[in-house]
Amino acid sequence: MEFTKLKILIWTVILTVVIEGITAFFRFGLHMESTRDTASTVGVITGGIRIHHGYIGLLMLIGCLLLKGKWLKLMPYCIIIGSAMVLSDLIHHFLVLWPITGSHDFDIFYRN
Repeated sequence: MEFTKLKILIWTVILTVVIEGITAFFRFGLHMESTRDTASTVGVITGGIRIHHGYIGLLMLIGCLLLKGKWLKLMPYCIIIGSAMVLSDLIHHFLVLWPITGSHDFDIFYRN
């Protein structure tokens, strides 16, 4: 598939909405909270550092800069997925959680 800047933007917006929908479903539909429900599993593995999906997206965007040769054709996908993960995380914490719960819950470490 040939990617233009507009197609990259459109797919980023679509994927951002999908990721945020899934995130909101887990938070509000299943009443799950990362600081409560993953602290004893993921939190132990990460040494108490809370891994937001936006961090993974940011690493993907940085990784895009390292793509060379035949791997360059993956760059649009890397940009779309990485950007959508970052945007979804920011939207979730600052435009969804903060107004609804009164707290952005953007913690660096799991709370005890």
